[in-house]
Amino acid sequence: MKQNQQGFTLIELIIVIVILGILAAVAMPKFVDLSGEAEDAALQGVAGSISSAMTINYAANKIDGSKGTTVSDCQHGANVLDGGLPTGYTITGHAVSANETYSDCVLTYNNNKSAKFTAIGTP
Repeated sequence: MKQNQQGFTLIELIIVIVILGILAAVAMPKFVDLSGEAEDAALQGVAGSISSAMTINYAANKIDGSKGTTVSDCQHGANVLDGGLPTGYTITGHAVSANETYSDCVLTYNNNKSAKFTAIGTP
């Protein structure tokens, strides 16, 4: 009589489980560390948004002096964003001394990570 094998042996199943466990142990630290990189990317995104909004605000004011928001310091970066500054972010920096002058500002998230953006003065 001929025996037909059906299914896997217990040894084969255990070997597959061990291999999957090793792969999971190697891959897990890479996925756990992504939260810090995501926060950095979000911070850079908000800083880029403020910088772009400042440029658009300046262009609108340059075309028609009655349009746009007045920018005289870095804190006005929150005013040029639709919806304002997201929760947990703060802006620090110097005053913009005159129209068409630039100032480097710092955007901080939860008092531990920061990114720079540029404020452009408008009257």
